[in-house]
Amino acid sequence: MTDDTVARAVAILRRGGVVAIPTETVYGLAADLANPEAIARVYAIKGRPAEHPLIVHAHDLAALTGYVAAIPPALAALARRFWPGPLTAIVARGDRTPRTVTGGQDTVAVRVPDHPLALAILAHFGGALAAPSANRFGRVSPTTAQHVRDDLGDAVELIVDGGPARIGVESTIVDLTSAVPAVLRAGAITPSQLSATLDRAVVERTGGPVRVPGTLAAHYAPRARVVLVDGTDRESETQRRAQRGERVGLLVLPSDSATAARTLYATLRGLDADGYDTILATLPPPGEASAAVRDRLTRAAVGS
Repeated sequence: MTDDTVARAVAILRRGGVVAIPTETVYGLAADLANPEAIARVYAIKGRPAEHPLIVHAHDLAALTGYVAAIPPALAALARRFWPGPLTAIVARGDRTPRTVTGGQDTVAVRVPDHPLALAILAHFGGALAAPSANRFGRVSPTTAQHVRDDLGDAVELIVDGGPARIGVESTIVDLTSAVPAVLRAGAITPSQLSATLDRAVVERTGGPVRVPGTLAAHYAPRARVVLVDGTDRESETQRRAQRGERVGLLVLPSDSATAARTLYATLRGLDADGYDTILATLPPPGEASAAVRDRLTRAAVGS
């Protein structure tokens, strides 16, 4: 069954189709990087602005040859330590990567996902795929095949079911094109881990010359309004809003940061499905381990 699914997915991709594939982070909307019509469909299905770049996925570091201008030592070091895995690196664009994928920039975001089905599809396809999250632009990312069905219906030719995403939030994005490596989007891999691998400082940066996915102020938002409250104010805020006639749901996440990340999007989707008007959420304590969840909740609240 798995071999048949991989073969079917690759056949669809080769003829210019769009396939939802599982990764360890979230489900991706995959298309052939070399097919302009397929890439245009990805943007159309998502409702994604043309200037918002996509992430290029490959089977391994060597498969990125030509899609990146070169493989700098920093990328090689990070790939040895973290790929396959939830890390996206920003490097100079190669000739095989069209600017329609990079939002018109001369930089490209690349990664090797850590999911056996995604890797099998990439290996059999024999080239790189663009694969942004398989949901409508700005909304909660999908962490199961059913989430993709709920969002996109029959807009894609195939949804490959690889089970629930193991990590549950998007990859860490590190910019390797600046003098000092910089994390542009928080994820499961922390700045400290990157710094230890590169044996140099890695900073966190908001904004800058490089545009990357998932960093708009408003993003990752459910249909319900997300309101951030202090834990001590949650009960009183619930009562106040209920008195105004709002249906209020509470976002309660596990204290363990990895489990909180893995369940965040599914919990938000569940509250949405229950028809709440407002979702009250409390940010986890500051720190590298909780940075991704804090980032996604903050953006979801802005987008509500």
